[in-house]
Amino acid sequence: MGSVNSSFKRSSNPIDLIEQLAASQGWACERGHDDELTLVVAGGWTDYQVSLNWRGDLEALHLACAFDFKVPEYRVGEMYRLVGQINEQLWLGHFDIWTQDGLVMYRHGLLLNGALATPRQCEALLSAALEACERYYQAFQFVVWAGKESREALVSTMFETEGQA
Repeated sequence: MGSVNSSFKRSSNPIDLIEQLAASQGWACERGHDDELTLVVAGGWTDYQVSLNWRGDLEALHLACAFDFKVPEYRVGEMYRLVGQINEQLWLGHFDIWTQDGLVMYRHGLLLNGALATPRQCEALLSAALEACERYYQAFQFVVWAGKESREALVSTMFETEGQA
């Protein structure tokens, strides 16, 4: 993600700002409503569906970033263990499993409480989500498709690698 351009117009609705940010990154986006925006962001492992919602009554921006795979019912227990272990390490946001759909997603909220969102805040919100998803995507895959235990899958994500094989 490139550096934020300070020419973005500030608005009381941060969805407007995120839409400008998405356009500057070349991300596909769809504005379903004034207070909703959906992005498709290509990651190193998969494409991420990022949904952003603004609640004016709470003055809060909610981000949900979903992966493009479903957790089979027989792996849900191990996935919950993995999600708990990952969430212990996160400073911002958290991972959830939506059991009715079997989806894994990263969620985070930005409470503005009377302040206007800045381009840097919006960029940081998106960056935190995408970095967490990229970092732990393989651990989720190892649990779901390779049948690994959560601890073993998590250890595999602890090593910083350079380049790609």
